[in-house]
Amino acid sequence: MRENAEIAAIEVLLVEDNPGDVRLMQEVFKDSCVRNNLTVVEDGVQALECLRNQGSYGHSARPDLILLDLNLPKKDGRQVLSEIKEDHDLKSIPVLILTTSHAAEDVSRSYALHANCYITKPFNLDEFIQIVKIIERFWMGVVLLPSMRASA
Repeated sequence: MRENAEIAAIEVLLVEDNPGDVRLMQEVFKDSCVRNNLTVVEDGVQALECLRNQGSYGHSARPDLILLDLNLPKKDGRQVLSEIKEDHDLKSIPVLILTTSHAAEDVSRSYALHANCYITKPFNLDEFIQIVKIIERFWMGVVLLPSMRASA
């Protein structure tokens, strides 16, 4: 585990339109042993506005990690992923796909668009909580994120 996890909070952007999944993520991240700030947006348009500090997201913190659903209103998660990874200022932010899709095409396309990992949401509540805890432990406790490189 990272030694300085308690010093700086990890900025996490959750792009999720399912209120139940948002609540579960908020609960798990709230109880996390790693300090974090979880920002939630409901659609792809809001996600890109938040990442680019546009509109009502003019003062949003740059995320250290993005959790992205694929099936979103307004702008599909696949389009959002593509735009993130094509943007020089955003492409280094790790993007974790967290979706209900098991489709081989979605998995292949996500990795072709440079997703950092692809996780299928389980339908069982306990399994979903375990997946979120694993994400929290690995991506916020073990992995050295790009934003930490400058401060290390």
